[in-house]
Amino acid sequence: MNIAHLVDDDEAIRDALVWLLRSRGVEAQAWPSAEDFLADYHDDMRGCLVLDIRMLAMSGLELFERLKARGCQMPTIFLTGHGDVPQAVRSIKDGAYDFIEKPFNDNELADRVIAAIEFDQQLRRQSSSRTSRESLLCTLSRREREVMERILAGKYNKVIAAELDIAMRTVEVHRARIFEKLNVKSAVELAQLLAGKGSP
Repeated sequence: MNIAHLVDDDEAIRDALVWLLRSRGVEAQAWPSAEDFLADYHDDMRGCLVLDIRMLAMSGLELFERLKARGCQMPTIFLTGHGDVPQAVRSIKDGAYDFIEKPFNDNELADRVIAAIEFDQQLRRQSSSRTSRESLLCTLSRREREVMERILAGKYNKVIAAELDIAMRTVEVHRARIFEKLNVKSAVELAQLLAGKGSP
């Protein structure tokens, strides 16, 4: 489920953010500390993180680093005070999605959270598509892969047959099997699939 996961040690800000996001149709859940969020974190969490950069115990930056070490890829937005902007900028270079300064404009923050959740959904769709392509490619035999590479290079069946020292009819059979296994109808669709532009 796609949720905005909010971590801030200021109860008033937590409550205001949850109310704001829910008023925009975004499900939100809040934690009072980085330690509490880490205790609840699991790999199936979806959506985005909104972290206060400066908290009393573990900071938002430290939480961000720990989550990255655990393979978390949720887009992260930092809430910063003016003095924390340089740290927030460095965090962007280190993979954070965005940061927004306090006091923030409610609609601007909500817009950025919604954009981050959509970005997370897009990343996961791309990852799923890559996994599907890889699974399909694993169904090809070594010879079919050799033929496929030459099809992608734009070579005619008779040229492929000569290069692989097989009959042209055999190339035609391999081509038909490749297209069937990868669910494509042409060399163009095959190229699009492997470039990540077609449906797996």
